[in-house]
Amino acid sequence: MAGVEVALKELMTEIEGSLGAAVVDYTSGMALGSLGGGKDLDLTVAAAGNTDVIRAKVRTMEHLGLKSQIEDILITLGTQYHLIRLVTGRNGNGLFLYLVLDKDRSNLAMARHVLKRVEAQLEV
Repeated sequence: MAGVEVALKELMTEIEGSLGAAVVDYTSGMALGSLGGGKDLDLTVAAAGNTDVIRAKVRTMEHLGLKSQIEDILITLGTQYHLIRLVTGRNGNGLFLYLVLDKDRSNLAMARHVLKRVEAQLEV
């Protein structure tokens, strides 16, 4: 099992093209930890904003009567991928992993695979 710091380091080092990663509490919008980012990528602002994305999707699923759970959400920008993976483990209720990738340098399938593994091992 991995803590927040270890999980973030794995995401940043094992996934080529990683620009930033965070573990976020979507009930509060606060990042429990983040790594990477920079002047053009404020992970604190992104964490809060993506909390709204998750809440909207959950609300929509409830309105549609969908019983399935969200695994991940992909947002594709011109030069970046933004991946949101909900944490489903016993200690992860209300948390998500947020990963930003350089679109030209990353392999989306591999990133999703590593993100799933890190999520399964995360212990908060």
